[in-house]
Amino acid sequence: MSIGWYPGHMVAARRKALETLSRTDVVLEVLDARLPGASSNPMIGTLCRERQRPCLRLLNKADLADPQATAAWLHFLGQGRGVSALAVSCQRASSVNGILRAAAALAPHRNSPLKPLRLLIMGIPNVGKSTLINALLKRRVALTGDQPALTRHQSRHDLDDRISLTDTPGLMWPAIEYPEDGLMLAASHAIGDNAYIDQEVALFLAECLQRRYPKLLAARYGLTGDPPDAAGLIEAIALRRGFRVRGGDPDLEKAERTLIHDY
Repeated sequence: MSIGWYPGHMVAARRKALETLSRTDVVLEVLDARLPGASSNPMIGTLCRERQRPCLRLLNKADLADPQATAAWLHFLGQGRGVSALAVSCQRASSVNGILRAAAALAPHRNSPLKPLRLLIMGIPNVGKSTLINALLKRRVALTGDQPALTRHQSRHDLDDRISLTDTPGLMWPAIEYPEDGLMLAASHAIGDNAYIDQEVALFLAECLQRRYPKLLAARYGLTGDPPDAAGLIEAIALRRGFRVRGGDPDLEKAERTLIHDY
């Protein structure tokens, strides 16, 4: 199944971001540390290169990701001129302390009252851009939640007389090239739930987690033995959680939604 999600408001948001980029010193691209490749919007990289703007890639939710995989992604994503990468957990105040230093290092000619450092926060929906804004400002100014596209308009904030932040709506791109990327984005609530079928996403996620992290799955759901396949894992979750439909059969739909929600 090929998943795509490009609501109309994102066309206007992309146009507005392009205008703001001309008045920006450093782009902060927020990624999901669990899926840095899939959550990187190729349009953002293209815009940064075309406008010759440095980019700090923030692998957010690093506390939920595989540390070894995160280290490899930091090395990969931090390569190139004017590009750096940092692992963060924006819900932890101590984790965001190094972001401004890393951003300032990419634009050493700025960061003074006469030439304040202008930061533009970009990324796909539901990766934590608004949470980052709130953490950096140390107050709640942006709406947050586990749903994509909560932010619909740009907002600018002065951190102090040296640094300003501009938050942008989450931006997808018109066509997701790899089906697996679309499935991972759906499992991570980065796209609207009207764009995918729960069963297909849950089966993909079950197979992926079973292959990579079987011990974590077993611990989470109290499983014993190895389920034969992804469908078997969904059924095992239903049985362990007591999800049943009328007649006593396992409620697979509820188990599928549970797996996606838990992830």
